[in-house]
Amino acid sequence: MNMAPMPDAYGRLLTYLRVSVTDRCDMRCIYCMAEDMTFLPKAEILSFTELERLCGAFIRHGVRRLRITGGEPLVRRDVISFFRAMGGWLNRPDGQAGLDELTLTTNASRLADYADELRTCGVRRINVSLDSLDPGRFARITRRGNLTRTLEGIRAAREAGLAIRINTVAMAGLNEDEFDTLIAWCGEIGADLCLIETMPMGETGDDRTDRYLPLLDVRRDLAQRWTLEPVGFRTGGPARYAHIAETGRRIGFITPMTHNFCESCNRVRLSCTGRLYTCLGHEGSTDLRAPLREGADDSAMMDHVRAAILRKPRGHDFLIGRSADDPARVTRHMSVTGG
Repeated sequence: MNMAPMPDAYGRLLTYLRVSVTDRCDMRCIYCMAEDMTFLPKAEILSFTELERLCGAFIRHGVRRLRITGGEPLVRRDVISFFRAMGGWLNRPDGQAGLDELTLTTNASRLADYADELRTCGVRRINVSLDSLDPGRFARITRRGNLTRTLEGIRAAREAGLAIRINTVAMAGLNEDEFDTLIAWCGEIGADLCLIETMPMGETGDDRTDRYLPLLDVRRDLAQRWTLEPVGFRTGGPARYAHIAETGRRIGFITPMTHNFCESCNRVRLSCTGRLYTCLGHEGSTDLRAPLREGADDSAMMDHVRAAILRKPRGHDFLIGRSADDPARVTRHMSVTGG
C-alpha cells in the first residue's frame, strides 16, 4: 500500500525526492564547482543497489516524484540500469506505492547517447542546464563544455519525444543580454525556459556577489518586450511560471534570493553518499549510509528519515556576500547535494 506522505513540523508533505547518483561532472560551471575538484572515492558512493533500496523506501512512504541529478548523472557507468529500476515504480495499479513521474537534470553532454533509453525507462520530461547559446561564452561558463555536443543532446531528446525545460542561471555581466535570445530559441524548439538566481554554495573561484541578478528586475524588463501571462502550471519544484504569448511556451523563475519558495517546499535531497538534506540552504543533514550498511531494515531507515523531516527548517537563509567564516554559510558545492 502507498502510505501517506510524511509531514514536517510545519505541515508540509514530503512528496518529491531528488537523488544525486554521482558528484562527478564533465563540466566545471562557475556557479557550481571549482575548476580543480577533488571527487569522492568510490567506496563513499552508494551503489545502485543501495540507491534503489532507499528510493523504494521513500516511494512506499509517499514520495510521488523522483528526480535524478548529479554532478552529471549520465557520466556514471551503468546509470541506465538505475533508471530502469526506478521506472518500474511508474504506472502502478491504484492502491500500490508508485511514482507519478521520473525525471532527470542533465547538462546534455551525453544525452544523445541516452535519450531513447531514458524514454524507454519511463522518463517523459527533463531539465537541461544551458546558460548561453554563444559557444565562447558557453565554454567560459562551463570551463570545459562543448556547446555543439550539448545542442546535439537536446536535439536527440526532442526526437525521442522528451519534454524539455532549459535551466539558465542568470548572471550579471555574463549572460543577462541573452535572455531574449533564449526565449525566442526555446519557442523555436518547443521548450520551456527557467531562469534561476545564482546561489552562494561552495567556493567556485568566481565572485557570485558581482554575478547576482535579481529576477524580479529581470522579469520587469522582459515584460517590456514579451507578453507574460501568469499561469498556475507547476511541476512540483520551486519555479513560478508565466505563459509567453509570442512563443506559446512558458518561462519559469526560481528566486531563492529575492523571494524564497519555502512555504510550499515538498522536497528533500539524497546525496550520492547517502546524506539526506532537508534544505538546500542549510548544512544540516542525516547520514543514511551508515545504518544502511550496518544492516538496518526499512522501518529503522525510515525512522531516521522521519526524524530528519521533523527537523526540516521553515526556510533557507541564502545571502550573497557572506564571509568565509560565517557559520550560516553553505560551504558544500551544489554538485555534492544534487541540483
